[in-house]
Amino acid sequence: MHRGHRERVKNRFLKEGLDSFEDHQILELLLFYSIPRKDTNELAHTLIKKYGSLSAVFEADVADLMSTPGIGKNSAILLNLIPSLARIYFKDKWGHKPKLNSTAKAGEYLVSLFSGRLYEVFYVICLDAQNRVNHACLVHEGTIDQAPIYPRVIVEAVLRHQAHSVILAHNHPGGTLEPSQADINVTRRIAAALDTISVRVLDHIIVADGKYFSFADHGIIDN
Repeated sequence: MHRGHRERVKNRFLKEGLDSFEDHQILELLLFYSIPRKDTNELAHTLIKKYGSLSAVFEADVADLMSTPGIGKNSAILLNLIPSLARIYFKDKWGHKPKLNSTAKAGEYLVSLFSGRLYEVFYVICLDAQNRVNHACLVHEGTIDQAPIYPRVIVEAVLRHQAHSVILAHNHPGGTLEPSQADINVTRRIAAALDTISVRVLDHIIVADGKYFSFADHGIIDN
């Protein structure tokens, strides 16, 4: 049942890639691998209609996905894996100790690091003397509204990873790139704390909706 159609969709992917596929067709293809004997086209349309976009389907909670008739545990896990897989893929593509010697490179690196994050998190990127990444420290995972940051935790992480300098980074899952006054205040507190151990804050970068905002480029922080 539907075998001929499935083979045509798979062969189309092999020939053309995903760029020519509509969002529901991408979902249909993915669901072939968790739903072996059912028409997944209608189910794909249902998911897009329910969540509003392909990315929203991938970002949906497993339990919520399973509330959709026809979506079982295997399908829900498969769909929910996509954002995390993308983040791990991009992190791996950057390789060991990538060199972040410009705002553009740092921004691109951090956009990939925050890929698929649904909640606000805060990273400290520990750099060596050549601006290569020693370690990307996830120092806090907060709610979607706020992620309280404690300078002491950051100082400990910086010392542990022997950072010569750091880039601070967090995401705004709500989509706005503009820093809040709280963002600016916490940046200054962290910079003051790290100054006591002679570690410079080169930048603080906010990521939202695949874009980034640099404090250094906007004159909010001296680098």
